[in-house]
Amino acid sequence: MWLNPEEVLSKNALKLWVTEKSNSYFVLQRRRGHGESGGKFTGFLVGALDAVLDSNARVAPFRILLQVPGSQFFSAIACGELFNGSEVFWAIAIGVTVEEIHNHWEWLEQNLLHTLPVFDNKEDIASFVNGKVKGLIAEENRSKLTEQEEEPEKFREAMVKFKTRFNYPDSEKLITYYSCCCSKGRVPRQGWLYLSINHLSFYSFFLGKEVKVIIPWVDIIKLERTSSVFTTETIRVTTRSKERDFFMFLNIDEAFLIMEQLADVTIRRLLDNEAFEVDPALQDPTQITKRDIDARAQNEIFRANFRLPRNENLHEVLECLLWTPFIRCHTAGKMYASDSYICFVSKEEGRCNIIIPLREVISIEKAENTSDLPNPIIISIRSMMAFQFIGIKDWDSLVENLIKRHTSIKITRAVVPSSSESSFVVSLPFESHVCNEDAFQNLMTTDPQTQDEAKQQNRHSLNEEALMAVFHQLGPENTNSSISKEQIKERLWRDHFSEYGRTVCMFRTEKIRKLVSMGIPECLRGELWLIFSDAMTDFASNPDYYANLVEESMGKCCLATEEIERDLHRSLPEHPAFQSETGIAALRRVLTAYAYRNPKIGYCQSMNILTSVLLLYAKEEEAFWLLVAVCERMLPDYFNQRVIGAQVDQSVFEELIKERLSELTEHITDLSALASISLSWFLTLFLSIMPFESAVNIVDCFFYDGIKAIFQLGLAVLDANAVELCSSKDDGQALMILSRFLDHVKNPESPLPCIGNQHTFVDEDQACASTDISDLIRDSYEKFGDLTVEQIERMRCRHRIRVLQNHEDTTKENVLRVVAPDVSFDPEDLEQIYELFKREHFISCYWGGSSPVIQRHDPSRPYAEQYMVDSQQFCFLFHLLSVWTCGTHTQVLALRTFRLLDENGDNLVDFKAFAGCLDTMYYGEMNEKIQLLYRLHIPPALTENDIDNHSPLKNPLLSTTRPLVIGKANGDTVDYRKQLKQMLKDLAKENEKPAKELPKMAQREFIQLCKTLYTMFHEDQEENELYQSIATVSTLLLQIGEVGQRFSSSGSVCEEISNEVSSEASNSDQDSVFSDNGKPERKNSQQLPVLESVWMVSFEHVLASLLTEQSLVNFFEKTVDIKAKLEYAKSNQYNLRTKGSVLQT
Repeated sequence: MWLNPEEVLSKNALKLWVTEKSNSYFVLQRRRGHGESGGKFTGFLVGALDAVLDSNARVAPFRILLQVPGSQFFSAIACGELFNGSEVFWAIAIGVTVEEIHNHWEWLEQNLLHTLPVFDNKEDIASFVNGKVKGLIAEENRSKLTEQEEEPEKFREAMVKFKTRFNYPDSEKLITYYSCCCSKGRVPRQGWLYLSINHLSFYSFFLGKEVKVIIPWVDIIKLERTSSVFTTETIRVTTRSKERDFFMFLNIDEAFLIMEQLADVTIRRLLDNEAFEVDPALQDPTQITKRDIDARAQNEIFRANFRLPRNENLHEVLECLLWTPFIRCHTAGKMYASDSYICFVSKEEGRCNIIIPLREVISIEKAENTSDLPNPIIISIRSMMAFQFIGIKDWDSLVENLIKRHTSIKITRAVVPSSSESSFVVSLPFESHVCNEDAFQNLMTTDPQTQDEAKQQNRHSLNEEALMAVFHQLGPENTNSSISKEQIKERLWRDHFSEYGRTVCMFRTEKIRKLVSMGIPECLRGELWLIFSDAMTDFASNPDYYANLVEESMGKCCLATEEIERDLHRSLPEHPAFQSETGIAALRRVLTAYAYRNPKIGYCQSMNILTSVLLLYAKEEEAFWLLVAVCERMLPDYFNQRVIGAQVDQSVFEELIKERLSELTEHITDLSALASISLSWFLTLFLSIMPFESAVNIVDCFFYDGIKAIFQLGLAVLDANAVELCSSKDDGQALMILSRFLDHVKNPESPLPCIGNQHTFVDEDQACASTDISDLIRDSYEKFGDLTVEQIERMRCRHRIRVLQNHEDTTKENVLRVVAPDVSFDPEDLEQIYELFKREHFISCYWGGSSPVIQRHDPSRPYAEQYMVDSQQFCFLFHLLSVWTCGTHTQVLALRTFRLLDENGDNLVDFKAFAGCLDTMYYGEMNEKIQLLYRLHIPPALTENDIDNHSPLKNPLLSTTRPLVIGKANGDTVDYRKQLKQMLKDLAKENEKPAKELPKMAQREFIQLCKTLYTMFHEDQEENELYQSIATVSTLLLQIGEVGQRFSSSGSVCEEISNEVSSEASNSDQDSVFSDNGKPERKNSQQLPVLESVWMVSFEHVLASLLTEQSLVNFFEKTVDIKAKLEYAKSNQYNLRTKGSVLQT
């Protein structure tokens, strides 16, 4: 075990210990006398001396010491001598056995020995090693705490340190923590890595310097394990701006798994909320624990291994033995018990697997416990079979839990009706996917008459047999031979059924895999597809579900149904089944019913090809449930708007090519083209690029082995063409090579007629050797069959991060392309503004927002509207980036700006509107800036409930009769009348183009505008002059408003004003500075009550008045560098919320 580093004097130590191993920094010693033949008395004597002279030595017979190069003690050890000096060194580890101490020694050699030479002095080395060992001790202690303790004392201490060091809000839940190092220049930093629900945080205090690193999970684009000359195992975290390496973990496997899961959950929750369905345990991020993360990882692998529904939760994993009658012995393995299933996997791969749906179970009981059959459990199923499990720990509790779940399943089955109501009441596996009528009505419009007719016509028109049984044709060649081979296959399968079972609960062995790879007989194909995919359980659990779904969906129109109608006649057009209305109608019903069931997917291209093949071998309703199994379990996230799942698997496939086909990788550096070519292989299971009679054999393997079979086949295809691909000159030639090969994959044993690939574009005149599909499948299992589902799931988890981040990059590029023409920002500045805008959205998701996340991020929206901010987020961004800083009044101005930009009233603002507003503030013309300010002080920006809208002036300002002449401080006077009139004439000419006229501003609104202007000038270099100018303009506008008020109340220009401006006003209507909209009709003005004579000024009045003061013109026209603001914003977007923690990615 590791020790808290303690100083030990060499004078005492060297008399009692023998050096076993040493290097430049560490010494492994054995206590003298221990392990020596005949050394019992010596060991006893040394032990007694140890107890008296050195209390530390009593712990164990082995220890490891830290010794810094250059000390007297080090020189003595190197020479093999005993030195009598009193040099101090440190004991850092002890061991009771040789194996234990050697494990510690190897860890030091692998993780520290290559790192220590970078330090310049021995004090730094000692400090670094001591800190590292203390971290390992803390982590060992934490790992030994019992799992039952949800909040152990050590974890509470770590949480306190985490909160203190990073000052996150309370909602930032710490999941776990690890002692490790982070590379920072040449010197590694020993510290603590904290993994919380939204961030990866690292803290180090080393050599008097504090280092903090904060990386949001959503910023990570790549997470990988690497190794180097200096460090054997490193976790590399890559963001768009830099890479960070973390190493020297005590348990790097556990740390990396937790990091993978946290990154995957957070990124999918924030970037892929279109398709991501959060596990119930992860619904509330603030309640997530490390146990939940571990359970999620285990659940995903469990569901992928057995291809179970996404909401199936694993409860128990137990070692046991299963009686296997076909070999008459018990087989060791693991039992997996979940909500609705009991599964078993043998330790020896391929020997025996079983899947038992609880709905098939009749009884679960304990048998007599004997020495030969310890803790036996007997599970009986409907098909007259029974399974015996023995050697199970927690025997009683397991049986009790299984009986409870079995009872719950029986109750659920009893509740599900068989009437038309069952179309919306289904068994547990589909509860989260079933579409109710209200949801579908949002997508579809219904013609009632058409719907009624469709119901009556389609209720009893469902196909009760597979289309292949109706349109079956034999091939013209080798008919007798093919039939005989088909009969041999049938006999082999029937023999297999008699021995291993013929239901979902059959024993699945290596023998059945070999039978599948040979090709399933035509007459058994549909049945076995249902069994292997477990669609049979869904079919049996939901009686009348499909028929009712067809009734509800037929006759309704939406985008999905339009796309379905377009693709109906493109689905296997060469097959006679889809040259008739029978096949086309069945295909229409299945696709439309599925679009109705799952509007999130609706319809996606390539679903038509897959469904048409399912209809050939299964009844219509069975084909529907097979389609459900493929789309929702076996190929998750493949068939949605962005086909994320398919893109992830292409990225995984590219990694597998690098690992498994090294020769190809050496010649083709860019493998993305090969991965792109293979997209159709995965989407259509090779059905669209290979002759039909050959491709169905691949579909057989897919239903038995899942996506693993497609990866294997893809690698086998590339391996078979590796030589030609290495010599190909470009991507086009590589595509031709692969297309020609796939088009000539034959199935001579098939009784079907040859149906070529409808999408082929290969020159038929070019000679090409054919390949037997059975040989290709056999090669795929022999060469790449060691690929496991667990490996695929781990790779998917890593690559999903990269794929989603690539989508984010594409979104950003398109947003900037859309917004850039309308603003004057540099591309780099606009990109930074977008990043700040998006990060503000994420921060709100982390620590609370006033609107649901789904409203603020919707990948299906236009690019510029995918991310939205609410008022709280907008105000924070306004504080960070706005050039109009008004002290405490800034919050008021920000809220008014938000209300102005929220044109549709949904309390959300998109990036385009935000960038346009900022652009006006920074680069707009003066009249555009003044117009924006003006609009911020009239409705809808200014409301009655505005927090700063209650002026102490409840009554109108006192009227004056002063002329438009303003006195200056030096005693001079300035007459603004002619200047104002000329400016208004110029403005009128500029505004000759028709535009929406701005409403006039009332006195209360004008006071708010003046207040804003006053606060904007605070701490400006020309503050005094600006205050004087705005006072002058305010006085001027007050007088203009008063004149207009007197004119409105009298209905005509009063004598005083007419003497001053009547000659000017007669020239143009635009010169009527003091009227509202020209001279109103007298009869109307006489009918107006006195209360309607209000103080008003227009935008033109305000603009013209401001233009009279040069200092104000200079203020609004001066250029402001936004780069300084952006740097401030990047540094403080986190800092202001966490009281000092700066984001470093």
